[in-house]
This record gives sequence, structure tokens and C-alpha cells, in this order.
Amino acid sequence: MKKILPIALITAMLVYVSSCEKDDICVEGDTPLLVVGFYDIEDTTATKEVPSLRIKEVILDESVNTFTDRSDNLDSIGIPLRGDAISTQFAFITNSADDGETGEEIGSIDTLTVSYTTNETFVSRACGFVINYEGISVTLPESAENWIQDIRIVQQNIENSNNVHVKIFH
Repeated sequence: MKKILPIALITAMLVYVSSCEKDDICVEGDTPLLVVGFYDIEDTTATKEVPSLRIKEVILDESVNTFTDRSDNLDSIGIPLRGDAISTQFAFITNSADDGETGEEIGSIDTLTVSYTTNETFVSRACGFVINYEGISVTLPESAENWIQDIRIVQQNIENSNNVHVKIFH
């Protein structure tokens, strides 16, 4: 009996310790946002704010919530791309407001399509997978009424949200 008690205690301790899960906290990463910078078409090195900017994801018909809607003092923003598709379409609206009578959106609206391929990367047990975007391209249908006058891709691969990926000139 004296030999069984220590063996039972050791077995119970091993079962208890092995059943504990690590308390993982994700600090390593998240799916990055597409960072768009706004620049002056006359002086392409100078940033230029967009008045009363609203961006809507077209398919979901929802305003992007990663920045304050209808902001006046933004020269760059981060917007989420869809991880379940190969493109995301956005309505970039400057001078955005609601019509007082109809409640409909007014302002200058340009619709951009961002195309890409996705690459899922395992970060850790706590973070799981993040989606990185590769080979991005941006298209804007040509129109004399476009407020966006030029678009340049700065980084074709999106692996973090630290730098501008796309420059929009207006």
C-alpha cells in the first residue's frame, strides 16, 4: 500500500500538468490592411487630404470601419480586403454627405477594384492563420468625372500595414 500511494500521486500530478493548456496570447500578427495614401496630382511628393471621405465596400454595401467615416483630415488610410475572394470593390466618395430630402449618398464617387491572390500563413497557435495579399492591382474605369486622377502601386505584396501600398493622386 505504501508503494501504491506515491505512484498514484505522481500519476495524478502528471495527468493534471499535461491537461493544462498554454495561455497563448497573439501579439505576432493580424491580417494586414491595404494602406492607401492620398497625394497631390500637381506635386506628386506631397500628401493631400481628401475632404469628407467615405469608403464603402460595394458587394457588402457597408462603409469601411477602419477609420472615422467622412473624415476631413486623412492623407492615408488602411482598408480591409476580402480574404474569401480574389478582388474587392470599393466606392471612394469625396465630399460625402446624405441628401436632405432623399437620404441618398451625394458626392463624387469613384469605384476601384483591387485584385490580388491570397496566401494564408500560419503564425502560431494563438494567432492562427493570417492572410497576406500578393500581386495587387487596382483598376478604375476611365471617366471625365473621376476625382481620382492617377493610381500607382507602391508595393504589390501586402504583408503588413506599416507602409503605403497604393498611392492615389487627386
